[in-house]
Amino acid sequence: MDMRERAGYIKGLLLALTMVLSPVGAAAQIGEHRDDLSVGVNAGYAMSSVGFVPKVPQAMHGGLSGGVSMRYVCEKYYTMICSVLAEVDFSSMGWKEDILDSYDNRVINAVTGLPEVYSRTINYVQVPVFAHLAWGKEQSGFNFFIQAGPQVGFCLGESTSTNFDLASPNLSDRSNTTVAQYGMEVERKFDYGIAGGMGIELSHPHLGHFLLEGRYYYGLGNIYNSTKRDYFGKSNISGIMVKATYLFDLKKTK
Repeated sequence: MDMRERAGYIKGLLLALTMVLSPVGAAAQIGEHRDDLSVGVNAGYAMSSVGFVPKVPQAMHGGLSGGVSMRYVCEKYYTMICSVLAEVDFSSMGWKEDILDSYDNRVINAVTGLPEVYSRTINYVQVPVFAHLAWGKEQSGFNFFIQAGPQVGFCLGESTSTNFDLASPNLSDRSNTTVAQYGMEVERKFDYGIAGGMGIELSHPHLGHFLLEGRYYYGLGNIYNSTKRDYFGKSNISGIMVKATYLFDLKKTK
């Protein structure tokens, strides 16, 4: 990625942050003030892939995600509850390849007699920061919420799972022969992008808040270098996540 492309990505990320936080700022001027702080834990399951160019056929890679959450509610504007939610998560992302022949059948390994498999797990510490907008009950009952904002991450390590010799893959039977990724470790440890989702929340005045959501993440960076001299022009991570969160109140306005 050259400097112009990098500047464009950063501008897009800042614009997205401004857009998602602007409803909170607008509500803060004319809404009912809140000063509520909640903390807790979250856990979920992530299904991810990598957008390779040249293309690498893939199924979804499955991995666990979990960490700590914090939410600050700053305003209620009519029926809309405005807050900022942040997390520090450990997440297993990556890709899982579909190794197929020209008839879309799985390629069979000549030694084991089993379909060939390859997957890469990339472990990240991820920090999303969301504008969190909800409609419904604040302290007792259900509400529906949407949230969106930037996310950054850092690669802690990676691992590979396969059942064939990576030094001499069977390319004669494959419909796609892109295998340069087999010998490449993650070159760009820092990841950044935009995440968003929606879900429901059940609140109890004494027990706290229980959230269930679906979330999508689109990476704006690449895991491999992407200059004209490099093999991959694009290699960004994206994923869908189902997550449950529990929050308990440290501070409540009402």
